[in-house]
This record gives sequence, structure tokens and C-alpha cells, in this order.
Amino acid sequence: MDTKETSDGGRQGSASRRQAVLLINPNTNKATTALMTGLAREVLEPRGFDVVGLTAAAGPAMIVDPEALAESAVHVQLAAQHYLSGPDGGEIAAVIVAAIGDPGRAELEKALEVPVVGIGQASVLAAADDGRRFGMATSTPLLAEALGKLVASHGKSDVFTGVRLTPSEPLVLAADPERQFQELASAVQESVDDGALAVIIAGGPLSETARRLAQVSSARIIEPIPSACARVLELLEP
Repeated sequence: MDTKETSDGGRQGSASRRQAVLLINPNTNKATTALMTGLAREVLEPRGFDVVGLTAAAGPAMIVDPEALAESAVHVQLAAQHYLSGPDGGEIAAVIVAAIGDPGRAELEKALEVPVVGIGQASVLAAADDGRRFGMATSTPLLAEALGKLVASHGKSDVFTGVRLTPSEPLVLAADPERQFQELASAVQESVDDGALAVIIAGGPLSETARRLAQVSSARIIEPIPSACARVLELLEP
């Protein structure tokens, strides 16, 4: 299939067009969009789906507090509406909202006829599979309460051990991948000490580190992007 890349790391087809999954990054960092889109392609393209990555046109560069999370919900909806109303919108099989707090997911789910999956939603369901105790490790302390509410919204609070945090601020860690890895590894171990058998690495921009941790951790590491892709496939290929 002849393809061309979009500016955000999406891929559009010409001849022999396949259905695509639309991945929306609720923050405005295009490098993060490209990273998450690449991870999604690894799972979805072998199963016959293209992946189109979109970056929110406005809003925060990184979602680090409840205000930014709430603000980004509007931009997620606008990004989806703009793309779906365009010439390629009819080829979309599902939508992934790629921020751990799932901003705008519920609203899109009501508005669209295709499955809408949040990486937070998918991570919680994967982590709590078969009643497994799970925790979260993240670099955004101001979102800890929102993450607890996310877990509660999916009825999994009874097996949730809580949120463990990195000591450094998220923007500091974003600029230092090795430090991010080391501090999240410590947070994962704290979750294990809490009794967690699985640990969600809670944040789309933490996807690269989540993959590294999955290779070395004694706990089951839940990676948000692959979890969302698996959920999409469950819904599209029952």
C-alpha cells in the first residue's frame, strides 16, 4: 500500500485503503504523539489496522494537574471531530484517547458509533484482570486523586493499592530519560511492597520507560498504549 506520513506521525493510505485506529494525544507535544503512534502500530498494523496519530491543537504541552486534564478534554473532542468530518474520517474503526486520565473519552464514546478506548481505562482493566491487586507509578503527583477516581469509575478500587510517585517533577524527568527510568523503577518497587502484583506506568509520555521497566521488573508492568490497543482489538475482533 502506498502511504504518506502525517505531520503527527499518522499514516494515510491511497490505494487499497485499510481501516485505521485514530490515536489522539491530548497534549500538544508532537514528539509524544509520534512515540505513542509508533507503539500502537507495532500492535495494530500486524492485525490489519493502520494508525493515525493526532496531536491536540491547543492546550497544555504536558498534562500535570487536574486543570490541564479538564482543559484537554475539549481539545480531544475537537481533534476527533475535525478529523472524522474530513475525507478520511469514514475509514476510522476506533479511537484511542492517549492520556492516562482519559480526557474526553466518555463524551466521544457517546457521540461516536465506533469504539472509543482510553489508555487509562484499558490499563485499569488489564491490571485488575482476574481480581489481581495493582498499583500505579507516575511522575504527576497532582493527578493522584484523579487517577484514584479513574480506578473507582471502573469498579476496581477494591484491588487498587494506590499511586506511588517519583520524587522529581514531571518536566524534570521528561528531560532526563535515565533519571525517569530510575525513579519510576523505585516507585514500581514501592507498589510491589504495597502488595501490588501489577503496576500501571501511568502516563502516555512515560511509554518508552514503561517498555524498559517491563523488561526488568519483577511485577507485571502494564503499558498504557499496548493495553489500549489490546482493548481495541477485543472490541473489534470479538
